[in-house]
Amino acid sequence: MSARSRVGSVVDTLLDRTVVLGFGSTGAAVRRRLGGPVWPADPAPDALVGERVLVTGATSGIGEAMGRSFADLGASVHLLGRNTDKLAGVAAELRRAVPNAEVVEEVCDVGDLDAVTAWADDFAARVPALHGLVHNAGTMTAEREESAQGHELSLAVHVLGPHLMTSRLRERLVAGPASVVWVSSGGMLGAGLASDPDAIESRRGAFNGVQAYARTKRMQVVLADAWAHELDATGVRVESMHPGWAATPGVTSHLPAFARITGPVLRDAREGADTAVWLVATRPESHSPHFWHDRAQRTTTLGWQRPEDPDAVRRLLTYVTGATGTAPFRALAGSTA
Repeated sequence: MSARSRVGSVVDTLLDRTVVLGFGSTGAAVRRRLGGPVWPADPAPDALVGERVLVTGATSGIGEAMGRSFADLGASVHLLGRNTDKLAGVAAELRRAVPNAEVVEEVCDVGDLDAVTAWADDFAARVPALHGLVHNAGTMTAEREESAQGHELSLAVHVLGPHLMTSRLRERLVAGPASVVWVSSGGMLGAGLASDPDAIESRRGAFNGVQAYARTKRMQVVLADAWAHELDATGVRVESMHPGWAATPGVTSHLPAFARITGPVLRDAREGADTAVWLVATRPESHSPHFWHDRAQRTTTLGWQRPEDPDAVRRLLTYVTGATGTAPFRALAGSTA
């Protein structure tokens, strides 16, 4: 390793440990400037020509920025959202910005499992192969709310809906083969893995929307790792990633105090979208637990935390497949809940 690479590695580690610098705009800027192994090369300008990419939660913030980045790289972009008017506006703006782009509007509420099933079956009938799927749809509520099927809303939007969508589109993902990216959050580093039904559904004790959000973001990382193992032999890549602290409508509306305090160091939406776009466009090699931030694999635990308990992982995955009516993961098919 060269002296420059060693220095870059040390700086990268320090950015991670300071959190504020690493998660904010400073971390992305410094890492990009270091280049080399700290910041791998950008995708080729035509990296996604002829390929189809689907982005959920595409009507604002990071999801909207992803749509633009994928179109700039030549992809046919499917923008998915639940608000028809917002979706039409974002799609129109993208067509103006990238005149030659194929932009398809997809209307679906990711938190409604019946809606996901109907939409996914319709999509599969229209699209023979999918090359990228980014699970970006998100929510945070002040009070405990439930989905149409009676699940806590952040669980439904972040975990159950995306899992069901991945399952229903499995053949199209294999046909790509696709890169599937789950947009998690650094907040998951402060949350343990919920594995019993009451904890998974946030029924225990007083409801805290921030904690429920962080727990479901932890679940996303575990699910992405499980899907990576499930699809390992098919050519499909499955990753999760942390976009950093970004100035998005979700942050400013749901976490106003956090946004005010961290405002000077927040990334813009395109910086937050960068790693997910890079993962789809470059398909790098990765290993368990398949969790990324700023174009590099990162730890999913802090120094004092233990790795995920295998029994807790099994219980969570069993709950998710049961709640969504999907087949058990192959690795768990012979186990019991």
